[in-house]
Amino acid sequence: MKKIAIAAVAAAGLLTLSACGGGAENPAAQNLEAAADNMEAMAENAVTENAGEAMEAQADNLEAMADNAADASANGSTDNPATAANVAAGNAMGH
Repeated sequence: MKKIAIAAVAAAGLLTLSACGGGAENPAAQNLEAAADNMEAMAENAVTENAGEAMEAQADNLEAMADNAADASANGSTDNPATAANVAAGNAMGH
Protein backbone atom coordinates (compact mmCIF):
# COMPACT_ATOMS: atom_id res chain seq x y z
CA MET A 1 0.00 0.00 0.00
CA LYS A 2 2.93 2.32 0.59
CA LYS A 3 3.84 1.91 -3.07
CA ILE A 4 0.33 3.02 -4.08
CA ALA A 5 0.54 6.10 -1.86
CA ILE A 6 4.04 6.95 -3.08
CA ALA A 7 2.94 6.56 -6.70
CA ALA A 8 -0.07 8.79 -6.11
CA VAL A 9 2.00 11.50 -4.44
CA ALA A 10 4.56 11.30 -7.24
CA ALA A 11 1.80 11.59 -9.82
CA ALA A 12 0.39 14.62 -8.03
CA GLY A 13 3.83 16.20 -8.01
CA LEU A 14 4.24 15.64 -11.72
CA LEU A 15 0.80 17.06 -12.35
CA THR A 16 1.68 20.20 -10.43
CA LEU A 17 4.79 20.62 -12.54
CA SER A 18 2.72 20.30 -15.71
CA ALA A 19 0.54 23.16 -14.48
CA CYS A 20 3.29 25.70 -15.05
CA GLY A 21 2.16 26.27 -18.63
CA GLY A 22 -0.84 28.33 -17.54
CA GLY A 23 -3.87 29.04 -19.70
CA ALA A 24 -6.70 27.82 -17.47
CA GLU A 25 -7.88 29.62 -14.36
CA ASN A 26 -6.05 27.18 -12.07
CA PRO A 27 -4.55 24.28 -14.00
CA ALA A 28 -2.85 22.82 -10.92
CA ALA A 29 -6.20 22.38 -9.18
CA GLN A 30 -7.72 20.96 -12.35
CA ASN A 31 -4.86 18.49 -12.73
CA LEU A 32 -5.14 17.39 -9.11
CA GLU A 33 -8.88 16.90 -9.55
CA ALA A 34 -8.23 14.79 -12.66
CA ALA A 35 -5.72 12.71 -10.70
CA ALA A 36 -8.35 12.19 -7.99
CA ASP A 37 -10.86 11.05 -10.60
CA ASN A 38 -8.32 8.61 -12.03
CA MET A 39 -7.52 7.28 -8.57
CA GLU A 40 -11.23 6.73 -7.89
CA ALA A 41 -11.54 4.77 -11.15
CA MET A 42 -8.54 2.68 -10.13
CA ALA A 43 -10.16 2.05 -6.74
CA GLU A 44 -13.27 0.69 -8.40
CA ASN A 45 -11.13 -1.82 -10.29
CA ALA A 46 -8.84 -2.76 -7.40
CA VAL A 47 -8.14 -6.44 -6.90
CA THR A 48 -8.56 -6.36 -3.12
CA GLU A 49 -10.88 -4.40 -0.88
CA ASN A 50 -7.96 -3.00 1.13
CA ALA A 51 -6.25 -1.70 -2.00
CA GLY A 52 -9.52 -0.13 -3.15
CA GLU A 53 -10.02 1.58 0.19
CA ALA A 54 -6.44 2.88 0.16
CA MET A 55 -6.94 4.28 -3.34
CA GLU A 56 -10.22 5.92 -2.32
CA ALA A 57 -8.47 7.55 0.63
CA GLN A 58 -5.72 8.82 -1.66
CA ALA A 59 -8.37 10.15 -4.07
CA ASP A 60 -9.94 12.03 -1.17
CA ASN A 61 -6.53 13.51 -0.33
CA LEU A 62 -6.00 14.57 -3.95
CA GLU A 63 -9.43 16.24 -4.00
CA ALA A 64 -8.54 18.11 -0.81
CA MET A 65 -5.28 19.21 -2.41
CA ALA A 66 -7.19 20.43 -5.48
CA ASP A 67 -9.57 22.40 -3.28
CA ASN A 68 -6.67 23.90 -1.33
CA ALA A 69 -4.83 24.82 -4.52
CA ALA A 70 -7.92 26.53 -5.90
CA ASP A 71 -8.45 28.35 -2.61
CA ALA A 72 -4.80 29.45 -2.42
CA SER A 73 -4.98 30.77 -5.96
CA ALA A 74 -8.33 32.47 -5.40
CA ASN A 75 -7.42 34.20 -2.15
CA GLY A 76 -4.16 35.58 -3.50
CA SER A 77 -1.83 33.37 -1.49
CA THR A 78 0.18 32.97 -4.67
CA ASP A 79 0.08 34.06 -8.28
CA ASN A 80 1.64 30.83 -9.49
CA PRO A 81 -0.79 27.87 -9.76
CA ALA A 82 2.02 25.33 -9.36
CA THR A 83 3.08 27.05 -6.13
CA ALA A 84 -0.57 27.04 -5.04
CA ALA A 85 -0.65 23.29 -5.57
CA ASN A 86 2.52 22.86 -3.55
CA VAL A 87 1.02 24.95 -0.74
CA ALA A 88 -2.09 22.78 -0.95
CA ALA A 89 0.00 19.59 -0.80
CA GLY A 90 1.77 20.84 2.31
CA ASN A 91 -1.53 21.76 3.92
CA ALA A 92 -3.03 18.35 3.09
CA MET A 93 -0.02 16.64 4.68
CA GLY A 94 -0.32 18.79 7.79
CA HIS A 95 2.84 20.87 7.23
